Amino acid sequence: MNFNGTWKVYSEENLEEFLKSIGAPQMIIKMRKEVKPVIIIEQNGKDFTCTVKTPACTKVHSFSLGKESEITTVDGRKFKCIVREENGKLIAENDKFTSVREIQGDEMIETITAGSITFTSRSKRV
Repeated sequence: MNFNGTWKVYSEENLEEFLKSIGAPQMIIKMRKEVKPVIIIEQNGKDFTCTVKTPACTKVHSFSLGKESEITTVDGRKFKCIVREENGKLIAENDKFTSVREIQGDEMIETITAGSITFTSRSKRV
């Protein structure tokens, strides 16, 4: 699996519903609907650094496969999760959501499920 690189989000499905379901403030929902982030992933073995850039802010989080890590959301909330690799996919889980990130051809697809809401983000390597 090679997630290294810079990825530009070009498509998002169910973003607003997902953000509402996780309790994101209305201001964040409005801002996120108007921008498509750039994601920079640096992978070194089992260690990853993800940088998510929007015009409003840049968030950086690091994690190692199989170890608990803390991630900060755009609105400043913190949560812990464990990321694992399974069949070439990065899977992050905690008690509130499951995120699956995978490479399909020249796309990176992230699917996040929280309760009955599923959010899908599609990115192209730039």
